[in-house]
Amino acid sequence: MLNISLIQVQYLIALDEHRNFLRAADASFVTQPTLSMQMKKLEEELGVLIFDRSKQPIKPTAIGQKIIEQARVIFNETKQIENILKQHTGSVSGSINIGVLPTIANSLVPKLISQVSKKYPELKLNIKEALTSDIVMDLQNNDLDVGIVSTPLLNNSLIEKELYVEKFRIYAHPGHPAYNKRAWNAADLLSDKLWLLSEGNCFRTQSINLCAIPDDKLNHVALNYESGSLQTLKKVVDLEGGATIMPEWEAAELDDSSVDNLRAFKGDNAGRAVGLIYTKFYAKENVIDQLNIMITNALPRFIADNKDLDIVQVL
Repeated sequence: MLNISLIQVQYLIALDEHRNFLRAADASFVTQPTLSMQMKKLEEELGVLIFDRSKQPIKPTAIGQKIIEQARVIFNETKQIENILKQHTGSVSGSINIGVLPTIANSLVPKLISQVSKKYPELKLNIKEALTSDIVMDLQNNDLDVGIVSTPLLNNSLIEKELYVEKFRIYAHPGHPAYNKRAWNAADLLSDKLWLLSEGNCFRTQSINLCAIPDDKLNHVALNYESGSLQTLKKVVDLEGGATIMPEWEAAELDDSSVDNLRAFKGDNAGRAVGLIYTKFYAKENVIDQLNIMITNALPRFIADNKDLDIVQVL
């Protein structure tokens, strides 16, 4: 029978993440000789080389990659023992690492932080804004516990829980050719400059799909500036004209002078679903349930009421 310790498993995962003995040791709060010795013992116990040290940065061997994947499963399963105990006692404490889309964070995060500080002062939130692909990767690497993203993702390795749905709104400059129309279609958006979020942002992809913008149009002068911030795009529209697309919740928080520049899509049913995502290894169901409740409580009435609407989700 193999004699492998949990600490060796932890060091193995750290070394895979950092691909450098010194950085992995620092991240594990041990000296480099200690970590190196444990890795040598592990390889001797298994009778194979896990890492190819002839290259810098080091990289797993073919068999090493399979061992590392299984080590992550072992580590996640072991963590569930503590989580099961907290679940049994109903404890909502410790820390939770959350990844949030930037187009969701601006409206949701301040209200979530406020609720947690009042209701669960012993629960520490570590919140990171990131793109969906990065959030999914961090979940699978055990660097995040939960993600708040646009769903569905159709990823079999993740569990999804829908939180709410929200409509899309158009923010337009008063000089836009379609400004006097209250309900717009895709042709109206493309009749002047359309400002979009940067490449890789799912809200950009949703906007392109919603407007059915062909590939050849993506190099049009109307799309000559891409931003990572909806607030930046709003300011660009104010200064340079054209229009942009934003989620309903963020649009509703614009100042009074800006709200008049909002327009709806024809049919007023284009939107997105927002949900919690986490891996099947995450055992803190009580924390997930409470997070779900707190986010639901934070929703403005007009967003909460969308639950009953037939929103066409734009993926």
